[in-house]
Amino acid sequence: MGLYIGLGLVLLAVFGSHRWLLTRNTAPLPRAGMQAEIYPAGDGWIIRRAAQNPLASVVVMHGFLENPLYFNRYYQDPRIELIMISSTGYQLPIASDQYPPVPWVCASQQPPGTIAADAQLINLALEHLVSSNNLRVHGHSRGGAVTLEAARQRPDLFNSAEVILEAPVLPQGRPWRPQPGIVRWLLPLVHLLWQRKPEAALASPLWGPMGSHKRELILAMPFNPVSSRVLLTNLRDLLGWMRDTGTDIYRHVQRGAVLVPARDRVLHSSAMLDSARQAENLQIIEVPEGSHFVLLDNPEAIPPLIRNP
Repeated sequence: MGLYIGLGLVLLAVFGSHRWLLTRNTAPLPRAGMQAEIYPAGDGWIIRRAAQNPLASVVVMHGFLENPLYFNRYYQDPRIELIMISSTGYQLPIASDQYPPVPWVCASQQPPGTIAADAQLINLALEHLVSSNNLRVHGHSRGGAVTLEAARQRPDLFNSAEVILEAPVLPQGRPWRPQPGIVRWLLPLVHLLWQRKPEAALASPLWGPMGSHKRELILAMPFNPVSSRVLLTNLRDLLGWMRDTGTDIYRHVQRGAVLVPARDRVLHSSAMLDSARQAENLQIIEVPEGSHFVLLDNPEAIPPLIRNP
């Protein structure tokens, strides 16, 4: 009897610790200062860097564990109206005193941390904030799936949009390596250890070549989600979306490109290519030496936004 009681207490402690790891709040990093308007939208954020008479508007959606600062250097041209979506359940990475009151901001009707919830934020931005007819929607990694899901939710908002899907999560895609269930169960513990020593992850080959900006973004990754529960939701939802979404979703985007890096160590390049070939309206751009982070390592592969006459 004593053995069973002891075993029960051990199991209770293990599952209690797992629940604490899952729900504990992440301490946010210092925010980057930026002249931008911030729109709280339920558990997510819409951030707009306005431009006077913009030559183009760009709506960007970051990937798993990332934040919108992934894009700001590439789209730093002051003639660009840059609208950044910060995923539901993630920390606000920007410090600004501009919080314009607007009637249209509302919480997503989908669970925080899901592709469907973040897609609703893209569509809020497209409907209410874009002020240029030259429109691009750029999604990286998980943000590619969010972009496609937004187009499925509101195809009317994508009629004139150029879509850039960079090393994207795609329908019928798959990770570079399979993930056993025990890996997902241990994710909260791994998340805690990563936060304790974020520089330890820099040695991983999945990042590709390392520059100062990429290093800064990677060191921030374990602190971007507000909890490990959000990470687990992200991961489960992402895998389910790839499995259950058909390639007919591509019919909702009219033009743009899919960038597929050959040296991706996050997503499976061949699966990305197989899926992307079903998109009749999108150009496929293969990046032979590219890592998962094409924008940072091979920015010349991204189609130019503002073309000289």
